[in-house]
Amino acid sequence: MFLNWQDWFATGPMPQPELEVISSTPRRRRDSTPLVFIHGAFAGAWCWEVNFLDYFASRGYECHAVSLRGHGGSRGKRSLQQYSIGDYVDDVASIVADFDQPPVLVGHSMGGFVAQHYLQRGEAAAVVLMASVPPGGLMESSIRLLMQDPMLLTQLMMLHNLGPGMVDKKIAQRALFFGDMPGYDQPDMTWHMQPESQRAIWELHTGPMPRKWRMADVPTLVLGAERDNLIAPDCVRRTGRFFGVDSHLEPDMGHAMMLEPGWERVAWRIEDFLSAALAG
Repeated sequence: MFLNWQDWFATGPMPQPELEVISSTPRRRRDSTPLVFIHGAFAGAWCWEVNFLDYFASRGYECHAVSLRGHGGSRGKRSLQQYSIGDYVDDVASIVADFDQPPVLVGHSMGGFVAQHYLQRGEAAAVVLMASVPPGGLMESSIRLLMQDPMLLTQLMMLHNLGPGMVDKKIAQRALFFGDMPGYDQPDMTWHMQPESQRAIWELHTGPMPRKWRMADVPTLVLGAERDNLIAPDCVRRTGRFFGVDSHLEPDMGHAMMLEPGWERVAWRIEDFLSAALAG
């Protein structure tokens, strides 16, 4: 008998595990609106701690980076493969519930997709989508990788199923960084990475997809990287059109925009956006 893929996973809501939240508090508060940073697949809150948390705290923003269930220092790793995008949205909602006012959501890659789904059910002061999975999902990106860079796709599948110890670091780094510039010094972040939920990866490809008419209408910034091997510039532009805003592509930068040399350019652009969005 044929089994639907959903039959392989537990049905109903998963229990809320204890979540790791890495915070950075400003000495002088510029704005009372908190920033919530949501990481992408295979990652954790650590990716924001390297540069972004202290940067925005130094600019007067209260900053919180969450490790979604089963990621980073959060609990729930034993049930990782059962987690859905909806479960990750629940994680974000549980963090937001502790605030006195709606926060700004900053989502990277899968975290951007989670933020889009959150906007269908919760409030936010604004949203920043960085190299985000587009509203239509990852199917187009995966087909493009299969045709143009099958070795990279193979390594991502090995990371997904076996963990970072089984992947070729040089190839895996190509998924995160643009390293073709002379003298380019890219950080080795592959040892931080981890497997991702099979269910969540499936949903990134097949849905359910976010619907604009169901989302809260909030100021939105769409950012991408010209040298991104995972989320191509066309996908970034499509996300911008979906939200009715202009998208911006950072030159000579890869997927991990918060970790790349030149990450300050991305932070500056977000800071300018926040100044206008929160003032309004």
